[in-house]
Amino acid sequence: MNAIVSGCAGFIGARVCELLLDRGDLVFGLDDMSDAYDPRLKSRRLEALEARDGFRFSLCDVSDEEALRAAFDGAGAFFGSAAGCVANLAARAGVRQSMENPRIYYSTNVAGTLNLLELCREREIGKFVLASTSSVYGTNDTPFDEDMATDSQLSPYASSKKAAEGICRVYSSLYGTDVSVLRYFTVYGPAGRPDMSVFRFVRWVEEGEKVKVLGDGKQERDFTYVDDIAAGTVSATENLGFEVINLGSGNPVSLNRLIEVIERKTGKRADVTYGPPHPSDVGSTRADVEKARRILGWEPSVDIETGVGNCVEWYRANRDLAGSVEL
Repeated sequence: MNAIVSGCAGFIGARVCELLLDRGDLVFGLDDMSDAYDPRLKSRRLEALEARDGFRFSLCDVSDEEALRAAFDGAGAFFGSAAGCVANLAARAGVRQSMENPRIYYSTNVAGTLNLLELCREREIGKFVLASTSSVYGTNDTPFDEDMATDSQLSPYASSKKAAEGICRVYSSLYGTDVSVLRYFTVYGPAGRPDMSVFRFVRWVEEGEKVKVLGDGKQERDFTYVDDIAAGTVSATENLGFEVINLGSGNPVSLNRLIEVIERKTGKRADVTYGPPHPSDVGSTRADVEKARRILGWEPSVDIETGVGNCVEWYRANRDLAGSVEL
């Protein structure tokens, strides 16, 4: 399959590209290399992709319609035919950061998705994958299943992703685009986003710094390893009909337990401080992944002990970079 992947230098996007290349696909990657977090992490991922046969890159912001059109022209020239799939992993991510600059979240996550869907319609690209988020479930009771009402978002980020899902449903209904909306649950792994708790906590424990927790640490997250998420995303590039599918571990872990795991893997004690909870945080997230099992034949395989251990190993092997990025 010839695949266009937006957000190809991102934490999840780069791994998805690697898996597509591993199975012999041609991949045309798009990324704006924004400074939403330290671009050195993105540059390192992109360098590894550009060393692979079957990959080409275009510097492109999905919210820029004309630049995106030119990039699709480049993809067509690279493939020698139309793309078989567009996977939209380009996003402004982060619940708390979205409260500081909501406009850019809507520009990237909503307008960017619309631009990509329009080009799929114009160029008769039949398959579209959207990376969405468990944050759309808001204050629902757990476990979260795909049939729940999702009208209680707590952040501009979550709201922008829900709007993108709505656009996808419209294009599927009007134009027959085969869309898979994937709701990711708290993705972590080596070289992950430095604004996420696993990266932060590993660094703070390793460097003997205070581990800052908002709330009492009893809040739970359905931490899901990046390789599992990427594998589920690649499975969803097949034609399935319009579907919304959770990708999560199904086994939530409290922040306090996460810290305990990091202590075991580092052999160091954490100096934890607790502060007031953030208003955009929910108490718990947990995925019902039965639909992913049934439709994708997908199963999460990496437990929190193994995943965190891999994160610690990566941090120690890349300390010069990992210890210097802004959190």
